[in-house]
Amino acid sequence: MTDFSGTVSLVKSPWTETFVRLLSEVRENLLLVSPFVKESQTSVILSCLQSRGLQNEVQVVLITDVRPESALSGATDLEALVELGKNLPGFGLIHLPSLHAKVYVADQKMAVVTSGNLTNPGVNGNIEYGVAFRDHSAVVEIRRDFEDYARLGAKISPSEIAPLAEELSELKALFQKAQQSIRAQAKRAFKEKLQAAHFRLLKHRARGKTTHGILSETILFLLAKNAMSTYVLHPLIQRIHPDICDDSVDRIIDGVHFGKKWKHHVRNAQQFLKRRGRIRYDGERWHLIN
Repeated sequence: MTDFSGTVSLVKSPWTETFVRLLSEVRENLLLVSPFVKESQTSVILSCLQSRGLQNEVQVVLITDVRPESALSGATDLEALVELGKNLPGFGLIHLPSLHAKVYVADQKMAVVTSGNLTNPGVNGNIEYGVAFRDHSAVVEIRRDFEDYARLGAKISPSEIAPLAEELSELKALFQKAQQSIRAQAKRAFKEKLQAAHFRLLKHRARGKTTHGILSETILFLLAKNAMSTYVLHPLIQRIHPDICDDSVDRIIDGVHFGKKWKHHVRNAQQFLKRRGRIRYDGERWHLIN
């Protein structure tokens, strides 16, 4: 790790030492942002917290992507998420399907923004690169940004992680069986289980929210960065919510609309926010009203 004036440092592979140093800084809150998560690194987290007697004190929030495809490909260990839920009373899991960032924040003391996932290759093996921040204002801003992103995702409680992991494990077994066999029954069972797993995640997305509420919050989130036209806004919203803004389906789950009519719902949310005085339109672009 190359040091620049003590507040900003380059993080180069392997960055195991930097990761352990970040964990050693934690006293109250550990924020983990990674699309892929493996037991090799969650065990490091548990070991570090347990060795300091902080496993019952620290709030650990993991923002990740728990779509079935991640488990099927082996990119994520669902058992690792179960272990975090069992051993850390303050553990929180956020499912955000558009996630690509890899960010790790210890309290308001240290933040690492990197290309490395929370996996052994991501920390120890691959050629990764990143930046570590110790400047208080930078760390606070990074944490705030990803806490804002977390509100756009679906919170999965610790009690729900194990059933989800079990269902996806069954799905993985069926997937392997379907790969090894050409029997139509196995393939059909796999397809049905895959659809059920997607539906379960959509249920999490729908719980306690409305399409209108999700899209309104996302519009405000995006316009807080820059004014933009609807033409620019639409694809950004679709990238954040690929499951809700899916052009290939049309379904309603617990009052939340998923699918083809998403642009209509975005326009309704824009007009609602305009009437409430939250945003304005200058004829070309939408602006956030502070």
